[in-house]
Amino acid sequence: MKRSVLANRKDVVSAVIAAYPGGRHYAAADLGMPIKKFDNQAYENAGSRPLSDVHIHRLEQVAGTSYLADYITGMYGGMFVPVAVPGTLDNVELYNRSVRAAAKRGLVDQIIAQALDDGVIEQGEAEVIVSALMKYMSARYAEVLATIQLHGRGFAG
Repeated sequence: MKRSVLANRKDVVSAVIAAYPGGRHYAAADLGMPIKKFDNQAYENAGSRPLSDVHIHRLEQVAGTSYLADYITGMYGGMFVPVAVPGTLDNVELYNRSVRAAAKRGLVDQIIAQALDDGVIEQGEAEVIVSALMKYMSARYAEVLATIQLHGRGFAG
C-alpha cells in the first residue's frame, strides 16, 4: 500500500488521473476537452500548457483526492486538513473519521516496521514514512475539528 511521495506537479496530475473513476477518457470528458488536448495538457506534451489548478481541483472533487493540496502545503512544510462541511456531521461520521485516522496511524507503524527490517531507514523510506505521518496527522486533526464543530457550543465551524 506504499505510494511514493509526489515530488512534483506532474506526479500530482498523474496520480489524480489514476484515481479518477474511468480514467483519463472520463476526466477529459468531465473537463470538456478532446482526449488529445487533455493528454497534451495533463502530460505537458508538445509544449502544451499544463492543466490549470482549477482543472485539477475539478478532477479531484470527483476522484475524492487532495493530491494537489497535499503537494502545495508540503512545499511550505505544512499539511492539508480538510474541514467538514457544516450540516454533514453526525456521530456516525465522527466514528468513521476516527476509524480512518486510526487506520492511517497503523499504516505509519507498518511502514516504519518494514523500513526497519534491514535495520536502517533509507532516505526514500523516510520520505514515505513522513508522507504517511502527515496524512495521519491531517486525518486526526480533521477528526478533532469535526468533533468540536459538531458538539461545540458557540463556535463557528
